[in-house]
Amino acid sequence: MSELTNSTVEGVLSQVVDPHSALDLVASKSVKSIEVADDKVSVKIVLGYPADGYIAVLQQEVEEKLRQLGASIELSLDIGWEVTTRSVQPGVKVFDTIKNIVAIASGKGGVGKSTTTVNLALALVKEGAKVGILDADIYGPSQPRMLGIDARPESTDGKTMEPLEAYGVEAMSIGFLIDEETPMVWRGPMVTQALEQLLRDTNWRDLDYLLIDMPPGTGDVQLTLSQKIPVSGAVIVTTPQDIALLDARKGLKMFEKVNVKVLGIVENMSTHICSQCGHEEHIFGAGGGETMARDYDVDLLGSLPLDITIRENADGGKPSVTADPEGAIAKAYGEIARKVAAKLALQAKDFSGKFPNIVIQNT
Repeated sequence: MSELTNSTVEGVLSQVVDPHSALDLVASKSVKSIEVADDKVSVKIVLGYPADGYIAVLQQEVEEKLRQLGASIELSLDIGWEVTTRSVQPGVKVFDTIKNIVAIASGKGGVGKSTTTVNLALALVKEGAKVGILDADIYGPSQPRMLGIDARPESTDGKTMEPLEAYGVEAMSIGFLIDEETPMVWRGPMVTQALEQLLRDTNWRDLDYLLIDMPPGTGDVQLTLSQKIPVSGAVIVTTPQDIALLDARKGLKMFEKVNVKVLGIVENMSTHICSQCGHEEHIFGAGGGETMARDYDVDLLGSLPLDITIRENADGGKPSVTADPEGAIAKAYGEIARKVAAKLALQAKDFSGKFPNIVIQNT
């Protein structure tokens, strides 16, 4: 057995790579303390993202690595996670009751952005986080149906609204305030104002993450939202189809222009497996998301299949992560959700709330 020191223990921990952040535990600053006394080793690890479904796996891997230092050592491992507020665009103030806002966007409609949003939200809840969804698609709100919510928000003071809740996710949508078949015939400024009110006038309850289901496109609404709302990061949803990728690239560039970090790309409908014969086919093409990620030096967070159950579950108000929590599709969403949160955790923390306001007065 080699001599036990903090440095040797740290060296072993640097060999444990977190698959969600793609960094080792030391590089990601997840190792908070190491204590060595004789043959006793105590290690405290705190991940920066919700990981209830991963901690047991990580604990086993860390223990196996540390056992290489000597079979007789006494190990004490404390592994957990904590979500903190991350930096946003310059000049935009963060919300007191929302730690991180993540925009889920696409360049065009029909790529499964809303379905991806709701399943990622549910996956984060499953990992232990407090999560909300703001349905920002005023013209075509989808979240009320996908969450199975058929109710109106309540107001206790006549000024603010209480979010509605389903499966542990808080939600707000214009769809909660109008009939499902009522068209919203509004111009851009009205839509932008309505969205800001939905966000600011909702009593969100100390959320770790608020996912914004962005409207498709890169027009006035998207630009205004990106400039006025404190967004910690963005996720681009696309299909492998060339025309979808073309528009997705525009969405990615829009976030870059307004200084919002793009956390990565989710390739939806990447492959279809026939439910009858099992034949796999790339209906919308192959490798498009990977190529786009490489071209723009961002991460491909994961690929999701074109599966009829995803559509059926969402339309039925019980998305796949809730309908079949142990199924392959739910696990795929879970992996993507952890990667989104882990990539976000690598960004700089927001310290704006730590500094006092300085007022200069004539005396």
